Amino acid sequence: MNTSNITNYKPKDFAELIGVSVKTLQRWDRENILKANRTPTNRRYYTFDQYLAFKGIDNTDDSRQTVIYSRVSTRNQKDDLANQVAFLRQFCNSRGMIADQCIEDFGSGLNYNRKKWNILLNEVMERKIKTIIITNKDRFIRFGFDWFEKFCMKFGTNIIVVNNEELSPQEELVQDIISILHVFSCRLYGLRKYKRQIQEDEEIAEELQDRNKSHTGTETADK
Repeated sequence: MNTSNITNYKPKDFAELIGVSVKTLQRWDRENILKANRTPTNRRYYTFDQYLAFKGIDNTDDSRQTVIYSRVSTRNQKDDLANQVAFLRQFCNSRGMIADQCIEDFGSGLNYNRKKWNILLNEVMERKIKTIIITNKDRFIRFGFDWFEKFCMKFGTNIIVVNNEELSPQEELVQDIISILHVFSCRLYGLRKYKRQIQEDEEIAEELQDRNKSHTGTETADK
């Protein structure tokens, strides 16, 4: 079963992905250069297979891996992690997909230095990964998912988001928001401290200048 076309793309997203305008896509559709698919309501859409064909990537004998990726912030959330893995395995089984890897990751979705996540991205860049399956976008990365999705697609890797909100712990979102607030609070405090330091330095400089003027005036009077 070919599963690479599970993800569909609106004309605007597909045009941005392949680097052309929507008008160009519409013209190609009319001229049968790159035909759009149609929904029952006659809306245009494109598939991942069409992206591969446009890029000249032959996936008929694609031996690259399909990877399940699951993540929680702390090791205290092992039950949540197990639920993610079980759900994704069930998803694969129901669609006749075989998961070659099952990555279980620990770390904040704000952390770009997760070891297993970086190894996965390296394998994407080495064109070893065909599909990444996740329960929710924030399991892969908390912010900037769309950028990373397009990055992966540049190397022929499709990300399937199952969108099970129940498996995205709310506690993690709260913790991430607290982390962001903490970072910006520290930066704001640092800026205020730096501003105070500048002000103090300026006051010292002015005081030295006044002393120097006073000293110079005294020397002039003595002469």
